[in-house]
Amino acid sequence: MLARSLLVLSAVVLVAAPLPVAAGDTKTVVELFTSQGCSSCPPADKLLGEIAKNERVVALSLSVDYWDYLGWRDTLALHAHGVRQKAYAEVRGDRRVYTPQVVINGVAQAIGSDRGAIMNAIATAEVNRVPAIPVTLKRNGDKIGVVVGAGTGMKAPVFLLTIASETAVVIGRGENRGKTISYHNAVRTWRRLGEWIGAEMRASVPLSEITGSGADGVVVIVQAGSVEEPGPIRGAAYLSLR
Repeated sequence: MLARSLLVLSAVVLVAAPLPVAAGDTKTVVELFTSQGCSSCPPADKLLGEIAKNERVVALSLSVDYWDYLGWRDTLALHAHGVRQKAYAEVRGDRRVYTPQVVINGVAQAIGSDRGAIMNAIATAEVNRVPAIPVTLKRNGDKIGVVVGAGTGMKAPVFLLTIASETAVVIGRGENRGKTISYHNAVRTWRRLGEWIGAEMRASVPLSEITGSGADGVVVIVQAGSVEEPGPIRGAAYLSLR
């Protein structure tokens, strides 16, 4: 289960000492639910790579495992991603779960290869954003400093994701047999840093705990609701470790 996958990872040290951080920024989060066994997904995977170049967006590739039975075991999939996708569908009430599917800021959904619908959803999210919570990330020697700013509104979990910025995979079987597909900002691990309750929150994560599984970047998201009932994403930040 996603809740367990978030909690079994090693603990994060919360700190009170000041951290040198960059200015906070509010970004729109685009999550692509994809699969190496899905013949409709490669155009969406390519599009996400283009969207990821937009500095106002945090683009994430979340590979699912529910198509593995088609003949190819997805090498980037986490079972937790399928659980997250289904939870989104339950909250929206439409129960639409498919690949490629994009979820924008935890609220809107669109076909992952539909550029126009995704761009419109991003623009709408920027206009109709719930009160944003500033998030800043900074590399401090052998640690990553995280600062989640003060704000108003309901409490919200804070998650740290490790990502692989670009991973080329040769597909050996299944619907995409013989293709080499590049995946952008593939999420490799999830970690719950704690819960934002309105006051400023700070954390420090050892770099040694981040760079496994081919990860070369980190993302922090502040998302209302819970793992079982995810709500709007209120803040996000990305830091490259390359």
